[in-house]
Amino acid sequence: MSRQRAPQLIEHVGEASIRIGRDCVNMLSFVGELSAGIMEAVKHPRKIRWKETLYYMDMCGSDALPIVMLICFLMGLILGFQAAVQMHKFGTDIFVADLVGLSIIKELGPLMVAMIATGRAGSAFAAEIGTMKVSEEIDAMETMGFVPCRFLIIPKVIAMLLAIPILTIFGDIAGIFGGFVVGSLKLEIPAIAYYNRTVVALTSANFLFGLIKSFVFAFLIAGVGCMRGFEARTDAQGVGRAATSAVVSAIFLVVVADALLTILFSMVGQ
Repeated sequence: MSRQRAPQLIEHVGEASIRIGRDCVNMLSFVGELSAGIMEAVKHPRKIRWKETLYYMDMCGSDALPIVMLICFLMGLILGFQAAVQMHKFGTDIFVADLVGLSIIKELGPLMVAMIATGRAGSAFAAEIGTMKVSEEIDAMETMGFVPCRFLIIPKVIAMLLAIPILTIFGDIAGIFGGFVVGSLKLEIPAIAYYNRTVVALTSANFLFGLIKSFVFAFLIAGVGCMRGFEARTDAQGVGRAATSAVVSAIFLVVVADALLTILFSMVGQ
């Protein structure tokens, strides 16, 4: 049995390697096409479909605001409770404000907003473009002389680049407020003392780091969602698989980018 399984294992590994290599090549090709589309949009901003951009901003931004605020508030609440238990042992209750504020601003705020946007917007972009591919609308656009990248992808990317950082700011405020609730009710820290400590702990550099992360995450989510949509097969199962692949791929790339940016920012901070 072991001799029979060995060739099968090698075959599976080879097929997986080929798929990964092909995926990397497709991703590089898509990044080049997207970069060309962005440069064209910068040179000719009037050609951008601003009406569709505002629509996607509404879908990715205002529609997602309640769930973003709730999730980030709960994350701040949980983080505050976990920190309060340890800080109280050493009599350093006030430093809960530092821990919650820095964790939310630099890490959890942008990351949680990116996860929510991936599930809502990334999958929606892939399903929308995949459905257009099934109904041959993309082929019709190319026949009429339209550039699908400029027509379909650029409005989505611009909308995400504008909406995600704004959502991150609201998520940061909600998360810090969650920690404030724990500090005020559980640790009985005066509200003015918690506020002053939060202001001292949070610097403009920390806030800027979080916004830079949100911009990178927004670009990755929109780009991966559109790419998977164009890769969808022309059937119902293909659209479903494209949406699933968009979410999985975007989450993986967001986590990798988060790790790299965190390392980079820590080196810059030193």
